[in-house]
Amino acid sequence: MPNAALRITAATPATAQGPAQGDDAPHTRRITLPRLATIAAVAAVLYVGQEVFLPLAIAMLLTFALSPLVSRIRAFGVPMTATVLIVVFAAFTAIALFSLVVAGQLSTLARNLPEFQSNIITKLEGLQAEGDELGIIGRITNMVTAINAEIGAALPSEEAPAPEGAPAATNAPLKVQVVEPQSPVTTLTELVVPLVSPIATTGLIIVVVVFMLLEREELRDRFIRLIGSNDLHRTTQVLEEAGSRVANYLLIQLLVNVIYALPIGIGLWLIGVPNALLWGLLTLVLRFVPYIGSVLSAAFPLFLAFAVSPEWSALLWTAALFIVVELITSNMIEPWLYGSRTGVSPLAIIVSAIFWTWIWGPLGLVLSTPLTVCLVVLGRHIPQFELFDILFGDEPVLAPHARLYQRWLAGDTIEATFRAEEALEENWLADYYRDIGIPALILAQADWSRGVLTTEQETRLAGIAMGMVDNLQVVVGEELEEASTAAPSDDADAPPPLIGAGRRILCIGGRSALDDVTAAMLSQALAAEGAETDHRPHSDLSPARIAALDLETRDSVVMCFLDPAPSRASLLHIRRLKRAMPHLRVGVVIWQMPETAAGNGEDQVLLKSVQPAKLTEAEEIGADFAATAMEPLMLAAVAEDAPRPLPKPDPKPSRAKPRSRSARSAVPS
Repeated sequence: MPNAALRITAATPATAQGPAQGDDAPHTRRITLPRLATIAAVAAVLYVGQEVFLPLAIAMLLTFALSPLVSRIRAFGVPMTATVLIVVFAAFTAIALFSLVVAGQLSTLARNLPEFQSNIITKLEGLQAEGDELGIIGRITNMVTAINAEIGAALPSEEAPAPEGAPAATNAPLKVQVVEPQSPVTTLTELVVPLVSPIATTGLIIVVVVFMLLEREELRDRFIRLIGSNDLHRTTQVLEEAGSRVANYLLIQLLVNVIYALPIGIGLWLIGVPNALLWGLLTLVLRFVPYIGSVLSAAFPLFLAFAVSPEWSALLWTAALFIVVELITSNMIEPWLYGSRTGVSPLAIIVSAIFWTWIWGPLGLVLSTPLTVCLVVLGRHIPQFELFDILFGDEPVLAPHARLYQRWLAGDTIEATFRAEEALEENWLADYYRDIGIPALILAQADWSRGVLTTEQETRLAGIAMGMVDNLQVVVGEELEEASTAAPSDDADAPPPLIGAGRRILCIGGRSALDDVTAAMLSQALAAEGAETDHRPHSDLSPARIAALDLETRDSVVMCFLDPAPSRASLLHIRRLKRAMPHLRVGVVIWQMPETAAGNGEDQVLLKSVQPAKLTEAEEIGADFAATAMEPLMLAAVAEDAPRPLPKPDPKPSRAKPRSRSARSAVPS
């Protein structure tokens, strides 16, 4: 863990806040009916205009993928037009050769399929022979046979003989099919159009790619003018990030797929699976489909391995080949090659795959991830598209303290503790309470102040939060052990000495159950600094129970408040504590939301800042120190300064009683 005063690291806004929002963020992130209607209308247009938008989408993604190669060749001084033509010719030549090889392999497979029928029948008969009549295979076979017989008996047969005694049907109706004569032009059109249409679409894509690469700068300028020329920095950032993410995704995914497909093709050839080259090439393409691409690429070779011989060895070797290659690729090659993520959450990739498949069919499935990446990048930088970043992005949309508060509201102590332990792998306990724990309680206090949180809910939430704090008590021992085993050195990474050693501190809640939780958090943070600490609920501040606080064994007491403006009656406990034990140093903390964890947008309106007058009032009443943040509070709590004497109370105003009835009547009412 890093070294810092009090072993508390400085929080940075990037780790504590969510994505930066504009001034209109609260309005843009709401899902309204007009916005949903707009999205539905756009989806309908994409569905209806598939023949127009699908070639454009393919051309756009190919442009993203080929742009880095064009830029590299241009760096050698080659003219732009020549560079684009060379790159496009090479790319589409490779695609054409790939398609020819796949088509040839498919035709060979179609001719050989009848040869595998006998092997399949032999294996099925062997499976049925191994199981007795009561076995699962026998029962399934009998069930299918019985169902087939029942269906056959229920359906009328066209050639069934007439029942005995029934007159023969001499005038049975005959089926008549009307065949309209077609002109030679119509026949030629029906034959030629299905053949010419794919060629025409491919030619259109090639032309669009060429012109997109030639006019990249012009298209960029037009896009900037379209979405906002008054913010060139943000718009340029959108274009750069979208282009780099999509290009990196396509190129690195192609490299990963090649590395994946080579051992698959070679392994299938060695095993003896027919058309191993075909399955290697299809594996290369199908792995562009997220998550299910590997399963689809393995399904056909597994079926052929099952059918290629009457034995089971080919099937077992094929399954082992796909499992080993998938494990190595997923756990070693992909983490090594992927320098950056796509920015899309795993669930969003699945949902987008379903959506784009419904819109554009199989090609939409292949294009789903790149298209979704573009939408997420737009949503990350342009407020009008922020909905896509919230729905599909892989970054948390709730700040860590808001997420913790939500877990407390849901009553999930286990999940809250798990998230805390996960964060404590890289942070000190005091860091976690400062940046996440205390801000989450401030959100709860804000909800209680505006009446959203009832008293029963507050008590329940405080109990859940206190349970999480109790579960984290073991972390105090771990930090103390780490500090004690660290040898003193001049190394900047060595933990600093414990500043609380030998100090006896009591932390107590100010006026609510939520304040009690902050007292427990502060107690643990000070205990991790070597202090001897304890925490008590706010109910122990009553005059009848102050004597039970064992104040004579304490060096200082800290009263904790979440209310940004605690009442004077609550602060007067300072004076009672000082009177009960004059040697005691008494401090007050009025917790304030750290700037790095402050709410943004409409949430910021709900949070109130600490009034400086309240800190001054606490000191005037007799507090030895007053703070609003973790670091200065902990430094003041472990300090060995002498306690300040109690200030003399203000004289009470005189209330002279009238001496006679006449004098009393003279007093104005």
